[in-house]
Amino acid sequence: MVPPSGDQFKIAFEQQRAVVTEVGGGLRSYDVGDRQVVDGYGADEMCSSGRGQVLAPWPNRIEDASYEFGGVRHELPVNERESQSAIHGLVRWAPWNVVEAEPQWVVVGHELHPQPGYPFAVSLQIEYELSAGGLRVSTTATNVGEESCPFGLGFHPYLRPVTPTVDTATLHLPARTVLGANERSPVHGTDVDFLQPRAVGDTVLDTCFADLERGEDGVARVVLGNPPSDVSTTLWVDETYGYLMVYTGDTRPDVDRRSLAVEPMTCPPQAFRTGESVIVLVPGESTAATWGISPSER
Repeated sequence: MVPPSGDQFKIAFEQQRAVVTEVGGGLRSYDVGDRQVVDGYGADEMCSSGRGQVLAPWPNRIEDASYEFGGVRHELPVNERESQSAIHGLVRWAPWNVVEAEPQWVVVGHELHPQPGYPFAVSLQIEYELSAGGLRVSTTATNVGEESCPFGLGFHPYLRPVTPTVDTATLHLPARTVLGANERSPVHGTDVDFLQPRAVGDTVLDTCFADLERGEDGVARVVLGNPPSDVSTTLWVDETYGYLMVYTGDTRPDVDRRSLAVEPMTCPPQAFRTGESVIVLVPGESTAATWGISPSER
């Protein structure tokens, strides 16, 4: 029988193991020893709730499944009926192929061909690599068509605490603002202020964070802690990722606060409609972005 997520591309380094899938080119699992670092899904299961999926050529939603680019209106298929939106791009269920592979890393690729709503050609390659520093995910997108195209990128990993729910976990989220429907608001003093590490508690998160605080290396780091143990998980993003969608999954029975989605995104929700942080690739041009997960046990 063929697994629902297609061929399984396995990589390993010391006690770390990860599985990347043919369907969607996403991250099905990432473990260190007997610890599940991400909340994945089984080889005999279909991906649910976006677990580990690649979100391209846009992350999150496009309202009314329509947008304008270069003075032309484009109509996308609606794939979230309740909001009448096009959500999370066009590659989540598409087949990806192995470009290169070694025991501790694999490169997968997908050719996104012109189609209704997105009449552009983009070549995608993602390298998943395990090392002493954890998991590193590096993406390159190249416009292989004859016209400029809009592009955005995101990923949908769920970080798994060592406790049954995220409520007792601590969260350090270095973001100064959140994006609402029509405005950007400071987090300071609100229930979504995690600039200083604190327990998630009963906070419900389905929130896009922006204005990320970064280290001297340009990297922003989100840390999910597990007191009183010293076990923690850091999700980091480079400067190409300016936004983080954070989601406690309260309305999804398969998540229901069991894990925390921390989604790196190069642009915010509705970006193809607003133009905010959309990457415009001219023919032959590439863009690259990198994020990763560093499990630690001090």
